[in-house]
Amino acid sequence: MPILSSLRRRSAAISVAAVAGATAIGVCLAVGSASAGTLSGSLYRDPSSAVVRWVAANPGNSRTAVIRDKIASQPQARWFANFNPSTVQSEVSGFIGAANAAQQIPVLAVYEITNRDCGGASAGGAPDLNQYQTWVSNFARGLGNQTVIIILETDSLALLTCLNSAEINARNQAISTATQTIKSGNPNAKVYLDGGHSTWNSAGETANRLRAAGVQYADGFFTNVSNYNSTSSEANFGRAVISALNGMGISGKRQIIDTSRNGGASGDWCGDDNTDRRIGQYPTTNTGDSNIDAYLWVKPPGEADGCRYTAGSFQPDLAYSLANGVPNPPTTAPPTTVPPTTTPPPTTAPPTTPPPTGNGCSASVVVNQWSGGFTASVTVTAGAAGINGWTVTVALPSGAAVTGVWSAQATGTSGTVRYTNVSYNGQVGAGQSTNFGFQGTGTGPSATAACAAS
Repeated sequence: MPILSSLRRRSAAISVAAVAGATAIGVCLAVGSASAGTLSGSLYRDPSSAVVRWVAANPGNSRTAVIRDKIASQPQARWFANFNPSTVQSEVSGFIGAANAAQQIPVLAVYEITNRDCGGASAGGAPDLNQYQTWVSNFARGLGNQTVIIILETDSLALLTCLNSAEINARNQAISTATQTIKSGNPNAKVYLDGGHSTWNSAGETANRLRAAGVQYADGFFTNVSNYNSTSSEANFGRAVISALNGMGISGKRQIIDTSRNGGASGDWCGDDNTDRRIGQYPTTNTGDSNIDAYLWVKPPGEADGCRYTAGSFQPDLAYSLANGVPNPPTTAPPTTVPPTTTPPPTTAPPTTPPPTGNGCSASVVVNQWSGGFTASVTVTAGAAGINGWTVTVALPSGAAVTGVWSAQATGTSGTVRYTNVSYNGQVGAGQSTNFGFQGTGTGPSATAACAAS
């Protein structure tokens, strides 16, 4: 019997979100302020994910409202799956900076291990394990110092059939080293290793593989990214894995369950060919279970597995079938809280002056400052007439330097820095606003900046 059907395994498809425009989506995060695990607080919704971009580009599509309200409104993992050692630090820094500015917890899925997916639909990864460690080191440098969730290498431990014993040992060492590198780069990073799922390897075997890969250095393990098993089945499996780890002298580990597509399951294992699946529980850190740190949407709903469509591509028919008929998320968003283990940074309030009454634009800056660094969120507002482009000039204090930028192009890194719009946020309607942001070292800028319309 083929391995895919016998194990009911699906590969975690590559999902690398390009920086692109957000649309006006009512964000209804199903996140509470309480938590039974080690995490609490709001999860970050990536404003440039594939589903958000599709909703923005298809406002008149008959499927848009369902996809917008039930999928695009929710926080999902940003996947880092391209072997790009020279740029990964800046990409991570930009994503983390935006989440920090929102004072929310980002979820990052690392999918870069050598020989990933055993050459299947999501084949790729670093050319060798030495280059993998270089990539991970650069990745870790962009993580900042606030709470982040790292889903480290889906299928890397549950799927070992293509590796010999020496290769398995090398992979285990690579994952253990990667975990420690990430923890060293950001001590507040929460790192979870691959636990497969409840209908794959046994709990005892899963615990053995986690131990071999250095789970003692991690915060726990994740399950169900590669299947659609019910949350209750995964929770029972997780308890058995934790019990087995405790028996090995490894205590204090917790589980994360991917609920992105486990709200209904029947038929073939591959989501591309099945319209009976439904999204499961909305993402939250409020699990009510001391063994479970979060229910997350690690695999973004609507992104293909590689059966009928290219792995990782967003397919609106898949997204619609997952969300159609499912109850809406809660309509009341929770308070935005600073992730645990950090002290809320001082925030400079934006100016309260109205937008310009003539042609042109204004810019206000909100700065989150911490010891040694800052993030800045900039709001660009058009005046009485719409604009087709903008330039914002920000004066940085002496000693400050920009290390990352999102949703804008920057000229310079210190002194007076010039920011111009990118393709998707240059047009701003009369009285309307758009945003960009940047991160840096030293002291952040003041609350005002100069804006000029193109």
